[in-house]
Amino acid sequence: MTAPRQPEYRIDPQFTERWSPRAFTGEALDKGSLMTCLEAARWAPSGNNLQPWRFVYGLRGTPAFEQLLGTLVESNRVWARQAGALVLVLSRTQRLVPGKEGPQPIASHAFDAGAAWMSLALQAQALGLHAHAMGGFDKARAREVLAVPDDHALHAVVALGRRGEASLLPEALREREQPNGRLPLSALVAEGKFSFEG
Repeated sequence: MTAPRQPEYRIDPQFTERWSPRAFTGEALDKGSLMTCLEAARWAPSGNNLQPWRFVYGLRGTPAFEQLLGTLVESNRVWARQAGALVLVLSRTQRLVPGKEGPQPIASHAFDAGAAWMSLALQAQALGLHAHAMGGFDKARAREVLAVPDDHALHAVVALGRRGEASLLPEALREREQPNGRLPLSALVAEGKFSFEG
């Protein structure tokens, strides 16, 4: 990192040390490391303990990796092809409830999937890996090629692997290959009522 991130209040360093690089070494990720990250995601908090999150993965060098890579927009594909694994983050949007007719919506499905993704990212950091989530992918294509049912929402594709040198990236991305900052806490937190600008 070029300059450490500075929190306004004292927090565990895992939060400021985690960031989303684009440069990966191209090294294959072993299945055990990936499963460790997914195991951490399994233990994320969940509304009503429904655990609606789902993950579809592909390890580098496998047809599953190529399928996931093929769903990315070109600006992500150009660097994500060097990741050790790609993981699609989804969530189940409905469930059957005893005594209710038909499937019922799971109101917290996306919120819970976000918690699971963060658990995955922090576990990757603890293993010396990095994770970069991308919204830039073709959801319709991913749904088709990965056989995702209609009652599941597609949220992001995560590139996971060992961080490489910025020189591995196309020139246009090299300058961006560093941890970024965050808005000040005062822009994100309000007491008592919504009082945010913009």
